[in-house]
Amino acid sequence: MSNKYDFIVVGAGIVGLATAYKLQLKFPQKKIAILEKEPNVGLHQTGRNSGVIHSGIYYKPGSYKAKNCKNGRTQLVEFAKENNIKHDVCGKVIVATKPSDIPILEDIYKKGLENETEGIRFLNSEEIKEKEPFIEAIKAIWVPTAGIIDYVAVSNKLVELVESINPESKLISNCKVVAISSINNSTELKTSLGKFIAEKVIFCTGLQSDRSAEKDNLKLDMHIVGFRGDYYELTKEASNKINNLVYPVPDPKYPFLGVHFTRMINGGIECGPNAVFTFKREGYKRTSFNLKDTFEALTFSGTWKLFGKNWRKGIDEYKRAFSKRLFVNALKHMMPSITPNDVQPSRAGVRAQAIDYDGNMVDDFKIMKHNGNIHVLNAPSPAATSCLAIADEIVNVTLNE
Repeated sequence: MSNKYDFIVVGAGIVGLATAYKLQLKFPQKKIAILEKEPNVGLHQTGRNSGVIHSGIYYKPGSYKAKNCKNGRTQLVEFAKENNIKHDVCGKVIVATKPSDIPILEDIYKKGLENETEGIRFLNSEEIKEKEPFIEAIKAIWVPTAGIIDYVAVSNKLVELVESINPESKLISNCKVVAISSINNSTELKTSLGKFIAEKVIFCTGLQSDRSAEKDNLKLDMHIVGFRGDYYELTKEASNKINNLVYPVPDPKYPFLGVHFTRMINGGIECGPNAVFTFKREGYKRTSFNLKDTFEALTFSGTWKLFGKNWRKGIDEYKRAFSKRLFVNALKHMMPSITPNDVQPSRAGVRAQAIDYDGNMVDDFKIMKHNGNIHVLNAPSPAATSCLAIADEIVNVTLNE
C-alpha cells in the first residue's frame, strides 16, 4: 500500500469528513486519506451532541459562526434530502420564563433578524401553550428553521461519497498520528500504522486540536479545555410532554445554551446538557479521569482565570452533575410540572472549548495555516450544523496557501 496522498485529513468527525468530501468534489482525481484514531467515525463530539440542526439565530452578526451556520444549515438539509438521511425541520421555541429574560430574548431576536434567520416571530404565553402545552413561559421566539438530524449517519454517508468519487481515497481507522514533520514541501505523519505523506494536511481533531497543532510546532494563544455535558431523557410515560425543541433564554456570558428539551431523531426526548469541567477530554462518565488531561488543563493559567471569573456558575453546574433533583429543578423553570420520576439518566458528551490566556472562552471558529497545513483549532457548536460551510472555508484556505 502506498502511503503517499495528495491530501490527508486527520480526524473523522463531521468537520473532517465534510472537508474531505468538499476537497474530493473539487478534485475528483486527487487521492485523499482520512486518518482516524478510533475504530469508527463520529465517536466523540459528532456522535455525542444533541443532534440539533441550528438556525443561526444566536450568533454575533458577521461572525464565522453566524455566516457558516446559515449557509451550513441550508447545505446540510439539502444534503440530507439528497441522501435520504433521517432529519426533521421541526422548529424550536426559545422561552423567557421571567421578566429579566425579556431583554435577552429581544436581543436574540434582533440578532436573528440581522442574521436573516427565516420565519422567526415572537409568541405570547397562549401561543407557546399551543405549541408546547406543558411549558410555562411569558414570551418566546418561534424558530421554524431549527431541526434534528442523525449526524453519525451524515458522517458515514460523507465517507461513502468520498470513496465512491475516487476509489483510491480511503478512510483509515485505528490510525493515530504521533509525530508531524516537514519533508521537501510535503508533510510526513508518523502514525500507529506507519508513515503517511501528503502535500497538504488538514487537522480536524476536535478535543485534540491544540495537541495536533503543538506536534506541528504551531505556537498557540489558546488551549483546549473539555466540558462534559450530561443528558437525561424523559421516561416513556413523560415523553408526551414535549413536541419539538424547547430552549431557555441562555446566559449571555457563556457560549452554552443551557439545559433544554430535544426531540431525538430516533425517538425519545433528551434533557440537557449541563456543562462541567472534565478531568478527561474523552471521558464520558462523571468519574472519568486522565492524569495528562488534568495536568495540562490545571497548569494552564487561562483555566484558573476562567474558574476565577465563573466560580459560582462552576459550582452550580458541578452540584447539578451529581444531583438529579437539582438537574430537574433547572428544567422546572420551563416545565413546572416535571418531577424526578419523569427523567432517567442518559448519555454524555464532551465539548472541546478553546480558552485563551486571559481565561476567556474563544467564541468563534478558529482556523490557522502553518507549514502548508491547516489546523481547525476551535469548532464549537454549531460546527456540526455548519460542517459543509466550514469545509468550504477550509478548502478555500487550503487552495490559497
